[in-house]
Amino acid sequence: MQRAALFSSGDAQMAAGDLGELLVPYMPTIRVPKSGDRVYKTECAFSYDSPDSEGGLYVCMNTFLGFGREHIERHYRKTGQCVYLHLKRRVIEKVPGASGGALPKRRNAKLFLDLETNSDLNSDDFEYEDEAKLVLFPDHYEIPLPNIEELPALVTIACDALLSAKSPYRKQDPDSWEEELQASKHAKTLVQLDNGVRIPPSGWKCSKCDLRENLWLNLTDGSVLCGKWFFDGSGGNGHAMEHYKETGYPLAVKLGTITPDGADVYSFDEEEPVLDPHIAKHLAHFGIDMLQMQVTENGLRDNDIKPRVSEWEVIQEAGVKLKPMYGPGYTGMKNLGNSCYLNAVMQAIFSIPEFQRAYVGNLPRIFDYSPLDPTQDFSTQMAKLGHGLLSGQYSKPPMKSELIEQVMKEEHKAQHSGISPQMFKAFISKGHPEFSSNRQQDALEFFLHLINLVERNPVGSENPSDVFRFLVEERTQCCQSRKVRYTERVDYIMQLPVAMEAATNKDELIAYELKRREAEATRRPLPELVRAKIPFRACLQAFSEPSNVEDFWSSALQAKSAGVKTSRFASFPEYLVVQIKKFTFGLDWIPKKLDISIDMPDFLDINHLRARGLQPGEEELPDIAPPIIIPDDPKALDIDECSVMQLAEMGFPLEACRKAVYYTGNMGAEVAFNWIIAHMEEPDFAEPLVIPAYGEVASNGADAFGAVGLDNQPPEEMVAIIISMGFQRNLAIQALKATNNNLERGLEWIFSHPELEEESEPALDMIDMDNSANANIAETRSEGPRVKDGSGRYELFGFISHMGTSTMSGHYVCHLKKEGRWVIYNDLRVCASERPPKDLGYIYFYHRIPS
Repeated sequence: MQRAALFSSGDAQMAAGDLGELLVPYMPTIRVPKSGDRVYKTECAFSYDSPDSEGGLYVCMNTFLGFGREHIERHYRKTGQCVYLHLKRRVIEKVPGASGGALPKRRNAKLFLDLETNSDLNSDDFEYEDEAKLVLFPDHYEIPLPNIEELPALVTIACDALLSAKSPYRKQDPDSWEEELQASKHAKTLVQLDNGVRIPPSGWKCSKCDLRENLWLNLTDGSVLCGKWFFDGSGGNGHAMEHYKETGYPLAVKLGTITPDGADVYSFDEEEPVLDPHIAKHLAHFGIDMLQMQVTENGLRDNDIKPRVSEWEVIQEAGVKLKPMYGPGYTGMKNLGNSCYLNAVMQAIFSIPEFQRAYVGNLPRIFDYSPLDPTQDFSTQMAKLGHGLLSGQYSKPPMKSELIEQVMKEEHKAQHSGISPQMFKAFISKGHPEFSSNRQQDALEFFLHLINLVERNPVGSENPSDVFRFLVEERTQCCQSRKVRYTERVDYIMQLPVAMEAATNKDELIAYELKRREAEATRRPLPELVRAKIPFRACLQAFSEPSNVEDFWSSALQAKSAGVKTSRFASFPEYLVVQIKKFTFGLDWIPKKLDISIDMPDFLDINHLRARGLQPGEEELPDIAPPIIIPDDPKALDIDECSVMQLAEMGFPLEACRKAVYYTGNMGAEVAFNWIIAHMEEPDFAEPLVIPAYGEVASNGADAFGAVGLDNQPPEEMVAIIISMGFQRNLAIQALKATNNNLERGLEWIFSHPELEEESEPALDMIDMDNSANANIAETRSEGPRVKDGSGRYELFGFISHMGTSTMSGHYVCHLKKEGRWVIYNDLRVCASERPPKDLGYIYFYHRIPS
């Protein structure tokens, strides 16, 4: 058999009849993988062990789950499954040839089709040796493969199918895997117009809409036009595709990707990315010398960028020799293709002791109580990731002898450090329209998505997400009657507005803008960037100032009036998460990023923002709900675009924001935010808003909140929003019934009846727990919104920075303060930070200073 050459013969084998008899009792438990079965032959379900690990990987021949050497016994005890396929890959040096060079031979290269080769290893010096065995438990009896003639036919077919199975992640998300590009059929015969077009090294913009990102150069006529967002996750209006439909010119290259090694080329005719073997000649036609180009975010060549100005260089601390860090807490994470947002957030999350205790501290219990498929259990995958980051098992420094050898040879050998969070990402993003894709995402939106999952999947009596939760007091005042209303809501982040008008270098900014426009007009390199310097105190002042309430209805006047609102902290969280609102929308609704520098403090005191409640002399607005007005044409309903904009600036999809504001009755961004948190997992979360017809409004149009049935039960969606704030289900139902299913008044009712929270039956809350096997180790949730109030004095311990022009593109990096010094986490690269760019962060993490 041809496959027999792929296996070593092993020790003396049993006779065919003996092997057959040995396997007869286990035959009913051996399955052949079918279409749709997930075969986990690259990663352990409980750890980051793989066939490359010292103990290899054991794949269950019934469930096709993979287990490392430390976890295989647990699966055997829990399931009684006895037959496993043991996979082991070794990396060995090639045997030198007669001329002294290594023999160009790779052994067993086709055995494990979906195992990635290590790109850090020089393929001229190393090769892979793969080994597969059947192992029978509990005696660990090994049967070297193939033994095709000796094994029963079913076993041989099952082993062959398992070894040939595709990666489960490829099945779940085909868009997230790059296929091998093929040469375009147009490359060899491409006609280029001799129209004198020359492309400058910078200052590009779409010739039809003035966009400055996601730009494509047509290789026939030299037109520079924008692509569509789905090309690579960046924004665009599709003018490059329109140009192809008008002219038929088939090939375009993405500006900003041109390097001496190649460029990203797309064929509109073939409808896929392609290779252009003649790309150097095609680019030279428009005056572009590939050998002089280096890829950057804005298309500038390296020699066009001044040192320590580009945020890409500053945030990643480029040009500075950084010392690698190894050991527990210093483990890097592989970028799976625009997954840096996930890597940055999870590094920050597992630097917090409460999350470490909840998942890594409870790891034995979580693993023992995990369901039969641990790859689909939130707590198991969180514990696995936490242990991978904190154990130090996947972050070991090279041996001294290896370092000396590398220095002598002036080469770098792979250290097999870091983890690849494929299983975690596949599970946590399952069903989410954005995170399940391979496009770049907003780190803040992912943080909120994670907190939502933590809330829904408790692991014990204390939920670790409690450390972020706090209460916000909203004081709304009618400007005409001067009467006030105080309400409270739950929040997890402090959104800090950017006070651009307070910039301390306005003259420099004006001069830079004039030079930039002149350079673009004359197609010269852009001047050295001048970044707006914003005082932190100005941003804090902007946060505390009153804001106008759109479409305010005064219960004192029984009519619409002018109203203002101020926000204060009714409680301070244990960990304060501060988001700098860098992302905004232009008049054309295209997301933009403010390139700013804010002097974020290491120590923060916000005690002066503590809520004070109703003050002497203040008169409350009457507790009267506004009248319900149903227009003749429901499609004419107004949507509060101000609230939509506030939510969109947080990074949520625009259509989801519109639905949230519409379905919560234009009650403000805070209430709509809670709707978003409660609906993020729905498959149509980001689908366009469809307003029902008039007949549907009376019958099922209220299904956005869940229509009220004959039993007068409150709408289920309203109940879910209140539960998402930390209240119990029975209390939410009681509050809505008491206020005629008015969500805003229902929340006020809860806060005005604290005695009912104490009387609530804890057992009822268990109804809302997710159907998870870990629910049986979870204890009853505490009453009311769980907050950890205390002092408002904080110390900075981490921040996440974003590089790029919008949340739909770019790169994220995390800096954390550990053991008294700053450390940079840049995907797999973990190093001691020399110049942490604290002024350029996007999300900041503060820890309360003990009183």
